[in-house]
Amino acid sequence: MNTEDTELLSSTDTSPVHTSIRSLSPDELTRALLNMGQPKFRAKQISDWLWVKHATSFDEMSNLPAALREQLTEKFVIGTAEEVARQVSKDGSRKYLLKFIDGAAVECVGMPTKNKLSVCASTQAGCGMGCAFCATGTAGLTRSLTAAEIYDQVAHVAKDFGTRVTSVVLMGQGEPFANYSETLKALRLLNSPEGLGIGARHLTVSTCGIIPMIHKFANEPEQFTLAVSLHSAVQKTRDTIMPGVKRFSLLRLWDAMQEYVEKTGRRPSYEYALIGGVNDTDDELAALCDFASDTMAHVNLIMLNEVPGSPFKPSTDARAQLFVHKLAQIGVECTIRNSRGNDIAAACGQLKQQILS
Repeated sequence: MNTEDTELLSSTDTSPVHTSIRSLSPDELTRALLNMGQPKFRAKQISDWLWVKHATSFDEMSNLPAALREQLTEKFVIGTAEEVARQVSKDGSRKYLLKFIDGAAVECVGMPTKNKLSVCASTQAGCGMGCAFCATGTAGLTRSLTAAEIYDQVAHVAKDFGTRVTSVVLMGQGEPFANYSETLKALRLLNSPEGLGIGARHLTVSTCGIIPMIHKFANEPEQFTLAVSLHSAVQKTRDTIMPGVKRFSLLRLWDAMQEYVEKTGRRPSYEYALIGGVNDTDDELAALCDFASDTMAHVNLIMLNEVPGSPFKPSTDARAQLFVHKLAQIGVECTIRNSRGNDIAAACGQLKQQILS
């Protein structure tokens, strides 16, 4: 990792301002309880209340002695998210505004399809990447979320729908790889049978392309899925619409993704929001075909979702179909994503940061 890479990560990875018992690892929780004179098995009981039963207070932990519950109340907070607002789309999707203990707020979305429930969750309050077509980046970054706060969003959606979450995409607010350690902890909690038990391949991380973390992610033992927000395979265009990753060239990104595929054997996807007159031209299509050819990658086209005040407009259906056709001709699978929740500003690029008092 070079100096510039380190500077990027340190400048975007900020810490929360509160302490929660759910920020402790299993070993840290066990040690804390031993220091309180409690037996080791109390850690398993407390974890079950926190991650499976989603307790919001220590008083709910009825199988713990009253004296221990009092000690925990004095020493820790649980710090679960508070629902501030909830909107329901005509397609059945639900968008939530959740506020954390320090007032930072994020949005997340639940998307039901037949007997499945997907959740789009955020990894940061706001975002420091500054992508020109995305509503989240307009207010900048407030702070990174803890693993518990990421997990909370998914658990909140599951509870509201009254059903099990079958897949999660970390494609909401923030850059997951600028909050790498907490993002990975959250993925492992979501995957754990002692958490929500979601299969690793149904947990997807979306990054703008922070290359050092792509290398790191390739070496993790779990089979989590990787998506890269590409949006242009022309360097000048990408630098303009995605200034936060300008220092990570497309050539370096291509090399990193080839290494990722070779190490993991897993198929990544490239997300590409079609913006009229910006990245939907013939030259842009040719560059995308060149970038994606002879790779395992799947291209996921997104018809740009309009953001109030933005100069960018979506491309046409005809251009989208041309992209699909041309990529298919060179053996690259390409699909057009059906954006959910557009009528409640819950679709890709529409989630906005809101700071509440």
